[in-house]
Amino acid sequence: MQDELPLTAERSAPPLPARLTWQRVLWLLAGIASLVLGFVGIFVPLLPTTPFVLLAAFCFSRGSSRCERWLLDHKLFGPMVRDWRATRAVPLRAKQLASVMMAFGSVTALFKLPLLWAWLPGASCACVAWWLWSLPTRKS
Repeated sequence: MQDELPLTAERSAPPLPARLTWQRVLWLLAGIASLVLGFVGIFVPLLPTTPFVLLAAFCFSRGSSRCERWLLDHKLFGPMVRDWRATRAVPLRAKQLASVMMAFGSVTALFKLPLLWAWLPGASCACVAWWLWSLPTRKS
């Protein structure tokens, strides 16, 4: 029953494996950078939020149990990380919304970027959409 509970401040993270200090610092810095990109992704249409937040959780789990616990308890980012860890699946509504937003951003970029670079956002978003739809869909 203990394993079914979400990882929160009440149920602390398992101790980190022994890592050298410089490795923990690199994991921590990678987690911070990923979290910053995820936060920016809230406001920038072509920058996804969830994958960067999940990457931050992954990095924090290897570099800082305190930062991982903070992220899991965060009111905005915590539920998506806990849900991913529990089900390893993406809700259908999230897949649909992400696809629509990426299509909108790609079409907008097509008209705003120079012709030489106009294809890049669409190609990137197509790859992300393919990956997203290849993941299991969570039953609500």
